[in-house]
Amino acid sequence: MTSSSFHDTRWTLVSRSRGSDTQAQAALSELCEAYYAPVVAFLRRDGREEDVARELAHDFFAKLLAGGAMEGARPERGRFRSYLLGALKHFAGDQRDKVRAEKRGGGVEHAEMDAEMADTAAEAPDAEFDRQWALTVLARALGRLEAEMRVEGKSGHFDVLKPWLAADGDSTPQSDAAEKLGLSVEAIKVAIHRLRKRFRDAVKAEIAQTVSEAGSVREELDALMSALRK
Repeated sequence: MTSSSFHDTRWTLVSRSRGSDTQAQAALSELCEAYYAPVVAFLRRDGREEDVARELAHDFFAKLLAGGAMEGARPERGRFRSYLLGALKHFAGDQRDKVRAEKRGGGVEHAEMDAEMADTAAEAPDAEFDRQWALTVLARALGRLEAEMRVEGKSGHFDVLKPWLAADGDSTPQSDAAEKLGLSVEAIKVAIHRLRKRFRDAVKAEIAQTVSEAGSVREELDALMSALRK
């Protein structure tokens, strides 16, 4: 993905994806790329094998790429993530019904889940979708930050200090980074603090692309942290 694509918000891409021209197809292709991993994670947790999940993910996005499927996605209706998850659950349900119909047609007995089991089974794929969405947001934010720092000529600083963006980053001796960059330990502490702030800002910017109101960014950040804890 090119750095310029970071400046296209998801809602802008959704708007541009409505149509059948080349620009619409390119916009929708980028949306698919951004959410491919969460979709596969949902389908895997919903009971599919890896190969089947990936094949169904391609089928799901193919329906979107066919045009017209995104007409119901509007910024005023809230988060794009929620819209996409709803569409995915509908798609997965249709696929499940199709498989059940084929089994019945072949004379295979099929036991239905009771309501409690069905609710539990439905929660797990949703949680996996959210977790993979959170990981994807972090990865895209990290890519955004890396691209910015390379443009600034600070790729060396980014490569050395990147470990401190991870949860266990503090286990790395800061003196090692200071030696590599020719800075004092105090200067490294300041650099790490600034890098972490820029990363947080990049995460917020990535999230802001998928919500309709600024106030929703905080809610999505909370959802991201919650998804990572599960």
